[in-house]
Amino acid sequence: MNPSSITVLLCDDQELVREGFKLILDLEDELQVVAEASNGHECLQLVHEHHPDVVLMDVRMPVMDGIEAARRLAQLFHDGPETHQRPA
Repeated sequence: MNPSSITVLLCDDQELVREGFKLILDLEDELQVVAEASNGHECLQLVHEHHPDVVLMDVRMPVMDGIEAARRLAQLFHDGPETHQRPA
């Protein structure tokens, strides 16, 4: 992985949609898909594990929808991204 890459976490309950986005994003040298989740709960776990720069998330998903997951991410990072930098 290029150290200057923008890391992306994909979150969608449809595997085919995730694969399509990954194929498109992989065409860009500066973007790196680091993880994929099928629901909001998995997304929250993977954010803690991978510290992505960007989360591309669907709204409608089982277990936890994208709206609730985004709300929880906003609460988690309310104090600003500078305190939650990804590991070097």
